[in-house]
Amino acid sequence: MAEPKTKYDRQLRIWGEQGQAALEKASICLLNCGPTGSETLKNLVLGGVGSITVVDGCKVEVSDLGNNYFVDESCVGQSKAKCVCTFLQELNDAVKAKFIEESPEALIETNPSFFSEFTLVVATQLVEDTMVKLDRICRDANVMLVFARSYGLTGLVRNSVKEHTVIESKPDHFLDDLRLNNPWPQLRSFAETIDLDTSDPVVHKHTPYVIILVKLAEEWAKSHSGSLPSSRDEKKQFKVEDVELIKARMVAMDEDNYKEAMEASFKLFAPRGISSEVQKIINDSCAEVDSGSSDFWVIVAALKEFIANEGEGEAPLEGSIPDMTSSTELYVNLQKIYQAKAEADFLAVERRVRDILKRIGRDPYSITKANIKSVCKNARKLRVCRYRSIEDEFSTPVQAELQKCLTDEEYSYATGFYILLRAVDRFAANYNSFPGQFDSGMDEDISRLKSIAVSLLGDVGCNGSSLIDDLISEMCRYGAAELHAVAALIGGIASQEVIKLITRQFVPMRGTFILNGIDHKSQLLLL
Repeated sequence: MAEPKTKYDRQLRIWGEQGQAALEKASICLLNCGPTGSETLKNLVLGGVGSITVVDGCKVEVSDLGNNYFVDESCVGQSKAKCVCTFLQELNDAVKAKFIEESPEALIETNPSFFSEFTLVVATQLVEDTMVKLDRICRDANVMLVFARSYGLTGLVRNSVKEHTVIESKPDHFLDDLRLNNPWPQLRSFAETIDLDTSDPVVHKHTPYVIILVKLAEEWAKSHSGSLPSSRDEKKQFKVEDVELIKARMVAMDEDNYKEAMEASFKLFAPRGISSEVQKIINDSCAEVDSGSSDFWVIVAALKEFIANEGEGEAPLEGSIPDMTSSTELYVNLQKIYQAKAEADFLAVERRVRDILKRIGRDPYSITKANIKSVCKNARKLRVCRYRSIEDEFSTPVQAELQKCLTDEEYSYATGFYILLRAVDRFAANYNSFPGQFDSGMDEDISRLKSIAVSLLGDVGCNGSSLIDDLISEMCRYGAAELHAVAALIGGIASQEVIKLITRQFVPMRGTFILNGIDHKSQLLLL
């Protein structure tokens, strides 16, 4: 058996040991183990999730062999939950697996407390009414919930949780936290010890660009009333003059450190202070903590105090610097200065966390150093996601967004599919079958589905909007079938969202993801 670090090497590089530990502690419940559910769980089992519970009351039928890789001919007539569970555990014997032969709908009705024992519930192929009931149950129990559904050439994924806090949001593009335009005393003092006009060519070629930019920014400020540019015109002027200042210091064309300084000069314009997103978080009412507050909000309360006092308007320093042309000695010394400042900031935040915990009557050491350090390191990238309940979305969607998407030619199919996925559930409630399940009544089903869809559009405030007739016919042609290719794609997206939620890394989708498999497009509806 492979060691965990070898076994999960590739994913450890993405979400680290902390993220992997969170996965290995998580317990996942899957409702319905058709192709969509099985594909979702497959990715999580391979990823090393702690335990899975598969809930499905159906027996394996011959038709299942054509779209579900986790059953075979020997399974026909047997419990689908048991067969899928057995095949899934073969993928990773470190994952604990069990199954329950019961209809998810019956379990939701008769035993709602069942769901409270899980970290997260993945609910697949549920109809609208059941989605609403399960969402209420999971919100009351503070259990994360991910809905996934495939239906012919369309499908959806929707996260639902009252509040989700993200510590490591890992944005694609984010400026290094170098404080070039706001150096603290130790960085400024270190820069002053280095002479850019030195005659020593080795030192000249190996001075890190961070020092070059700190010194040249101060030079520019001295000749411009002591401040760096603020207006757009001033910044344009600064960019021209700064590049000229850097070029003037170069004594040879092969000085890569000065070329790096020119390329990185835009970092001098990194805005001081904290972003509007972080400002919103520290001003959130949840930052007014009490004994029932989560660890995250206690640390945010401490951050707020730090930023107002020791930080002088800045978040704690991250403490890392990028690779750059430099002598080993200068790079290591510069690295130590950044690390020392980050450590001092962390200790200041930690003291405030301990003080706050005392004030609210909790054990002052109930929050670990590792958690505080992680928030400090990622303070500029914290995110808080709050999701509307499914019931709110279904009863009062954001009309302007829905109307805009219905009339946008590029996304009208995806949005039409969203309406029709709800319409087919109403159809099933009225006629005890999904449209198109029986070929003999296809024309009548198309007419009925169109009538229901028009009624639904009126209910959500989109009177006058219409759906493409071909799309309605397509939905009937699907006959509620789960196609493996679509199920695999929806399952992949759903499992990705599960991992984001469990690891609290990356920002989960905030809306309903709709797949338009006809045109190979998708849309995230913020309803």
